[in-house]
Amino acid sequence: MAQRIHQLLDRWLAEAPGQPFIHLPDGRSLSFADLGALTDAAEAELRALGVRAGDRVLVVAENCPEHAALILACSRVGAWSCGVNARMAPGEVDAFAAKADARVLYFTASSSRSAAAHAARHAAVASVLPGMQHGAARDEATVEPPPLQDDVAALIFTSGTTGAPKGVMVTHEALIHFARVSAASRGLGPQDRCYAFVPMTHIFGLATVLLTSLHAGAQLVLRPQFDPEDLLDALAHHGVTQLQGPPALFSRLLAHLRERSIAHPEAPLLRYVYTGAGPLDLTLKQRVEAAFGQALHHGYGLSEYAGSVHLTRLSEQRPDTSVGYVVQDAEVQVTDPASGRPVPTGERGELWIRGRGLMRGYFRDPQATNAVMRDGGWYASGDLGELHADGALFVVGRLKEMIIRSGFNVYPAEVELALNQLPGVQRSAVVGRPEKDGNEEVIAFVELSAGATFDEAAARARLREQLAPYKQPSHIVTVAELPTSHNGKVLKRRLQEQAAKL
Repeated sequence: MAQRIHQLLDRWLAEAPGQPFIHLPDGRSLSFADLGALTDAAEAELRALGVRAGDRVLVVAENCPEHAALILACSRVGAWSCGVNARMAPGEVDAFAAKADARVLYFTASSSRSAAAHAARHAAVASVLPGMQHGAARDEATVEPPPLQDDVAALIFTSGTTGAPKGVMVTHEALIHFARVSAASRGLGPQDRCYAFVPMTHIFGLATVLLTSLHAGAQLVLRPQFDPEDLLDALAHHGVTQLQGPPALFSRLLAHLRERSIAHPEAPLLRYVYTGAGPLDLTLKQRVEAAFGQALHHGYGLSEYAGSVHLTRLSEQRPDTSVGYVVQDAEVQVTDPASGRPVPTGERGELWIRGRGLMRGYFRDPQATNAVMRDGGWYASGDLGELHADGALFVVGRLKEMIIRSGFNVYPAEVELALNQLPGVQRSAVVGRPEKDGNEEVIAFVELSAGATFDEAAARARLREQLAPYKQPSHIVTVAELPTSHNGKVLKRRLQEQAAKL
């Protein structure tokens, strides 16, 4: 049984080295042996650069085979891979490099113009990996000692949708365990091809896409970023059987289908559709299921717990937006945020989590780690949810995003659900704006479908039929596009900044 993530590849190098694993946009395919050769070259280069066990290797990347090889080579050396999305601003990339105390920086220059621009800023030189570049090794970088040195596989930076990003220390054990769990939940095997655009710099792309596929021997139709036309072509002509992505992907895909007047995409082999890494709106779920003629599966995961904590069942098509049932070796407890005591079944509270997938803490930030850890090894997620009697979990929002209006709790997700059902609305986001008396106003931002107009008077009339008076938005602001992170999550902190200026 694998103990480190590179051993997931070792199995296939021994059993089926010639089996295709990665399919690229230019029509080329790489076998497990090809990926093994890239990993060998990356390992040799890391050692030549003086990378040691417990060092961090920052990879400024968009998806490509060389990034996958670097992740696995770091595992062989004992270093930690730290992926950063190449489309981040220069200041963000440099801040992550400093936060990680990176020994060396790599850039996926040939697969990403953004990565190439970052490489030029850092005077990077050509790597032995085709199309990659690396900076100079930093002698002053400090290795992490055992046991962290041995346990941790990757440093995943949180998306920072509501605050400053933190470096999550994700373990080999957590990633390997979730690879087994995810593959089983999807019935994934060598016969499958997964459309893989979700960034490997994110826990979703790293755990659910790359490592789960390696565990199962499934193939990846690997893409550096999302392109709806390419996806439609891959579904129709390139044997894609599994499609996964955040809700924002499916929202963009549906908009593209509307523009092209396509009711049902051609997807003869597609058998599994999944969304995660963000809240799912019921209207979006229903539209996706109507388009593909099958269930849209859902799950609840977070960077602090490798992969997912809850997943819907392969055999089940739920009529709601539940994130499904707890996965093997994970525990979830719904608690009263004030007392830390469990609440009765069906009541809302903060989700506390523990299990094999839990992080080792935030990198060199004991204060932030202590702020979220509780007695008994529980992690206080800050997410609000309710657990039903059948074990199905419903995530209803973030504790920090909950709005207090006239003494009542307003959950943004409830208001967003009503807004998303309005004609012309593609998606929405709701935030609170503090008032002088300690109350909060409900501020709604709506992104319209292409060519749609918004009748606010008619919208408010419909909202009055669906929402209590204290949940009604004080302002409804139409925007061309909601601000999102590179992983597709709505950046509510930016919307709060906009709301403050209204």
